[in-house]
Order: sequence, then structure tokens, then C-alpha cells
Amino acid sequence: MTLYQPFLDEGIALLKQSLDLQPYPIPSGFETKSAITGKGSRQSEVLTTSHAFTSSKLRQIRAAHVQGGDALQVLNFVIFPHLNYDLPFFGADLVTLPGGHLIALDMQPLFRDDPAYQIQYTEPLLPTFHHYQQHLPWGGDFPEDAQSFFSPAFLWTRPTETEVLQTHVFNAFKDYLQTYLQFAAQAKPVTDRDHLAEIREAQLKYVRYRAEKDPARGMFKRFYGEEWTEEYIHGFLFDLERQLSASAS
Repeated sequence: MTLYQPFLDEGIALLKQSLDLQPYPIPSGFETKSAITGKGSRQSEVLTTSHAFTSSKLRQIRAAHVQGGDALQVLNFVIFPHLNYDLPFFGADLVTLPGGHLIALDMQPLFRDDPAYQIQYTEPLLPTFHHYQQHLPWGGDFPEDAQSFFSPAFLWTRPTETEVLQTHVFNAFKDYLQTYLQFAAQAKPVTDRDHLAEIREAQLKYVRYRAEKDPARGMFKRFYGEEWTEEYIHGFLFDLERQLSASAS
């Protein structure tokens, strides 16, 4: 059972249609990783695969896909713009655990409190958000310290039916990603030095928060150990600080 493979395939297909895609380097040891969990007749394999691309405007487009049978399916699909564009981040977290499905889709803004930024990047997405809201009701509380990183078009839901993933969630994923790619096509490089500094700081703030609070950390540690997990989080999933340090040296 690979619930989220169609999402990954569709996402990559849409990227290839719109962008001058190039491979983004995946550090050795992270392309694929597997572990055996459980005992006896309950033993099963958990397989994690990584996918990554880059383009002229988007620094890192990457996905982590975890397949662990009916009770564990995860796709984390994130896009980080280059630091000379003020584009938001694209984020899709598609999670199936024994307790049910957890779905989060958004374009996380660099400058949530800037009205002009919201007009440019959030308002065009709101009709899509409201359309899917009627099929994908609000998923309930989420951490207060996370709220500043999400837009008013944050689609957060906990579907009870798998069929909903294959219909409404799949269509929402496509529509959000297509809108993001339209934003990217229209984006112009930023040249103002002060604004570039603000973009850099906003990106660093976001990746530091996501790396520190990554909800998959416990799962990965359980399957693959602490050393692999921390290197995967800081060296691949949220690698901006590493990349900036490498380019400065």
C-alpha cells in the first residue's frame, strides 16, 4: 500500500512541466533507507526514499517518502526558494498513522504580517482554500508557536476516509502546487540589499524552527537511530544553514 506515491508522481510531473529542473544533491546514505520493525508475524519493512531537485528560482525542491504498510505512510514535500526571491515556501505534509490521517497544505509566508505580501501571495490562494474547506474541515488545534509560520490559506485537516485522500486531498495538493508554480513563474529577483537580508533571515528562522520541531524526528530515530536522523534533518531536509556555511568557507 503506497497511499502517497500518486502525490509524489503528480508533484514531480507538474514540476517538470513548469521548471528547468536539475537534480539537487542528496547526501550519501539518504537516497534510500530501510529498517525492519516488529517481531514474528508482525514484522515489516519501513522504507524511506528521498527525492530532490533545483531550478533557477527554487533552491531546493525535496520530498521524503516513508512507506511502512497500512499503518505508516508519510510524504513530506517542501519547496525552498532561492534567497534572492521573496516567494513563500510550499509545504505538504501527508501523514497516515495508526490513529488516522493528518494532512497539512500551505504556502508558508516569509512575511506573514506584511499586508502587501499577503495580497500578493495569500489572497490568490484563498478561493482554492475555501473550496476545499467544505470537503476538508479544520483539523483542530496545532502548536501556538507554529501559527506564525502558516498563512490564512493553511489547509489542515484529519480525514477519516481514505477515499478523501484520493479525491479531495489529491486535488487540493495539485491545485496548491500549480498555484505555487504560477507564483514562481512570475517572480522577479530581489536586488535591494536590505530586503535580501530580510529574506535570508526569514528563511533561516523558518528552517531552524522546522528542524528543531520536526515531528518525524521520533519516528526516524526509532527506525534508523539518532545519528542518521539528525544528519538527515540538518544535512538534507532543512539544509540551508549547512549550505550557507559551505558557501562562506
